[in-house]
Amino acid sequence: MSVGTNFVVLSGMGTGAWIGILVAVLIVAFIGGFFTARTLIKKELKKNPPINEKMIRAMYQEMGIKPSESKIKQVMKRMERASK
Repeated sequence: MSVGTNFVVLSGMGTGAWIGILVAVLIVAFIGGFFTARTLIKKELKKNPPINEKMIRAMYQEMGIKPSESKIKQVMKRMERASK
């Protein structure tokens, strides 16, 4: 065959088969990417958990302030609003 021949003719596969393979590869890549990202996010959250009331209480105590429960709740609400 000459150098200028069409790749589809060389492979013996039609355009529909190539599109089918492409769609299948994209679906597999999407599923693989989803599970990889999910695993990485879970690992990161385990290593660096989101801030909680215990951490806020410790932060106040490090600054030498006796934290009241209402102050802690207020900071937690602010943190939740800021994360949205």
